[in-house]
Amino acid sequence: MVKTASTMLPLGTKAPGFALWNVDGRTVSDTDFAGAPALLVMFLCNHCPFVKHLAADIARFAREYQPRGLALAAINSNDVAAYPADAPDLMVQEAQTRGYAFPYLLDEQQAVAKAYRAACTPDFFLFDGDRRLVYRGQFDSSRPGSNKPVTGEDLRAAVDAVLQGRPVSALQRPSIGCNIKWKPGNEPDYFSSLGVS
Repeated sequence: MVKTASTMLPLGTKAPGFALWNVDGRTVSDTDFAGAPALLVMFLCNHCPFVKHLAADIARFAREYQPRGLALAAINSNDVAAYPADAPDLMVQEAQTRGYAFPYLLDEQQAVAKAYRAACTPDFFLFDGDRRLVYRGQFDSSRPGSNKPVTGEDLRAAVDAVLQGRPVSALQRPSIGCNIKWKPGNEPDYFSSLGVS
């Protein structure tokens, strides 16, 4: 397990588009969320201890905020050949077991992760109604073994602000997690600059 931090994509960045396979067998696109006042894109996977630490709370968070207008999509960009625990059939199982009420998508070519400059799992990107980035960073400060309760306070504060039409605080802390498992030779330049191999 390699601890890796978010790259902290610049605020105001326009949400990169995507059209990816979902665990229900259909293709889900960013355009499917048109009209939602906020969009949360999460880079997750099945096997990462950091994701496992938050998974049940992410599912609860989604069930709480979706009725309020938040659109969510989770994306698995790991190399599933090298990490078979993240394979599509197990993604289906994971979504069912965790009760994910949002699309759980496979970024097989890893192009979407690169477009978002995603670096770790979990990695969170919140966009406003104009699909401009207003928050990127941690769910909260809880980590596996930290004995801190999982509250989602950082992300909750950002989502609450967007849904209430208030500015999101610029004080944002990077998420920490396992590095995205890049296919050999597919590592993005920004990833090597983080000092992770």
